[in-house]
Amino acid sequence: MQSSKAPAPMEVEIAPREQKSEGALPAKPKFEPLKAHEMSDGRVQFRKISVPPHRYTPLKKAWMEIYTPVYEQMKIDIRMNLKARKVELKTRSDTPDISNLQKCADFVHAFMLGFDVIDAIALLRLDELYVESFEIKDVKTLRGEHLSRAIGRLSGKGGKTKFAIENATKTRIVIADTKIHILGSFQNIKVARDSLCSLILGSPAGKVYSKLRQVTARMAERF
Repeated sequence: MQSSKAPAPMEVEIAPREQKSEGALPAKPKFEPLKAHEMSDGRVQFRKISVPPHRYTPLKKAWMEIYTPVYEQMKIDIRMNLKARKVELKTRSDTPDISNLQKCADFVHAFMLGFDVIDAIALLRLDELYVESFEIKDVKTLRGEHLSRAIGRLSGKGGKTKFAIENATKTRIVIADTKIHILGSFQNIKVARDSLCSLILGSPAGKVYSKLRQVTARMAERF
């Protein structure tokens, strides 16, 4: 015969909290971030950039435009060594980031290659910008009038072709004799370099423009 008693409710026991033992681990220490001069054990770091003879006069004229952002914003000491004809850069105790020294060196070097200050200063403000250099002979060995015509194709009438490539690819191009320097992001430099190489190899400007239009349209879709 079954019993008529209801089943007893389940008893739940709550275990008392264990008190922290005296040998518990201490709180995690908090250290302040190291300053730039402390990362290098207090050693001052230098960079020296040679000044080519043809950039000496432009450097004199644009000195304050170069000096102000480097000294005041990036907190890097800068001076012109007249005897060695080099621009010298040096870290300070209040330099916020050690990478500022290399950014400033790239900025001054870009000016020496022939870029305007207003274009080169972007190297201080953006991380993903680079300068790539190559020579016409790296693409094709040309001599005499053939070389002159290739340089003419790169520039175009009144610099029209060069400006068209710059605007389409968002880069800046300097054609200094047989050397070509391109300032821009990695992807944009590649597109600009391909267009310039096509012109060196003898492609007419119209054909390069149409190909450039296709590539830039594709890049615009991607982003």
